[in-house]
Amino acid sequence: MLWQLAGKKNELAGGSVRTQVAIIGSGPAGLLLGQLLHGAGIDAVILERQSRDYVLSRIRAGVLEDGTVRLLDAVGAGARLHAEGLPHDGFELLFGGRRHRIDLQRLTGRRVTIYGQTEMTRDLMDLRASEGAATVFEAKDVALHDFDGSKPSVTFTKDGVAQRLDCEFIAGCDGYHGISRASVPGSAMQIFERGYPFGWLGILADVPPVSHELIYAGEERGFALCSMRSQSRSRYYVQCAADEDIANWPDERFWDELRLRLDPATAEALVTGPSIEKSIAPLRSFVAEPMRFGRLFLAGDAAHIVPPTGAKGLNLAASDVHYLSQALIDYFGERSSAGIDAYSAKALARVWKAERFSWWLTSLMHHFPQDSAFGRRIQRAELDYLAGSDHAMAALAENYVGLPY
Repeated sequence: MLWQLAGKKNELAGGSVRTQVAIIGSGPAGLLLGQLLHGAGIDAVILERQSRDYVLSRIRAGVLEDGTVRLLDAVGAGARLHAEGLPHDGFELLFGGRRHRIDLQRLTGRRVTIYGQTEMTRDLMDLRASEGAATVFEAKDVALHDFDGSKPSVTFTKDGVAQRLDCEFIAGCDGYHGISRASVPGSAMQIFERGYPFGWLGILADVPPVSHELIYAGEERGFALCSMRSQSRSRYYVQCAADEDIANWPDERFWDELRLRLDPATAEALVTGPSIEKSIAPLRSFVAEPMRFGRLFLAGDAAHIVPPTGAKGLNLAASDVHYLSQALIDYFGERSSAGIDAYSAKALARVWKAERFSWWLTSLMHHFPQDSAFGRRIQRAELDYLAGSDHAMAALAENYVGLPY
């Protein structure tokens, strides 16, 4: 055989191995779930269709809620985050040529931490490898079987050899385009979706951030975001047309456009440099209900997508995994099905609140092509109200740092 379960050889002949939970996908959701289960003594195997290097090459978000940080600490993967992550006690809204600070610490007593998703993934991968937990990279032709019965299994090909993983449950943590949700009959789920008529053109550059906290700009030329990954690596975005061609955006044009969307002092302080990554991300809201189908559970982007404006995607995946890990731990420890029966409803209650917040903040800060002059004035009035009301700022801050779970 080409792989083993935490050092154990195959338990069944014919290329078949048994585990308690098969996890599809080695992104943050799958890795975090795997470690939470591993720490509770539950066997779990992660199957990933890409290579380790490919997974670690993906550039993703980096604003972590306190709840996500606590989960990383709980599995022993928080050391580098605390050493290198950037705690933020607030962020700024820019409109009308002025910056308005949202003081998260004063308003909620909590903060967020800037730490790249790639680094979080690396920490979890390294921890999993050090503990001898099984991850199969480059698992091809993954297929899910019989999850509507009592004996689910997953088949796949590794190095040209067909194999089967027998399990009690399957956790689909393989993202929006993964096989897990696609394996569910369309008649068994309801899809809620909203597309947005614009995207985010993002650039990553090894230059110091223009501000020590994030700036969300909603000026006349459209939305922009000034973010960072570290004290020497910055991430910037500008709103662009949904069908924009990235070839039309050389670095110089991007930096010029970004300056036009910032206040004069910030534009003057902006340090530019060659991009090391550039991409255009479409914006959409998406929810698939329910998040459980027999012995298959969906978590993270496999079940829901949010616009990145509210920094909720990665954090929602973490809360899903929290609920699911507790449910599975209760099932295997107490033989209680209460947690797994409640998983979908409990996760979706938090998902929809995050969907609402992400939609609201996106609507507040972006220009929509169909907006009338009246609509633009209403948008500005809401921003003015927000900046002048502690109650309104507190509601924004409460959602931004993350609702409890």
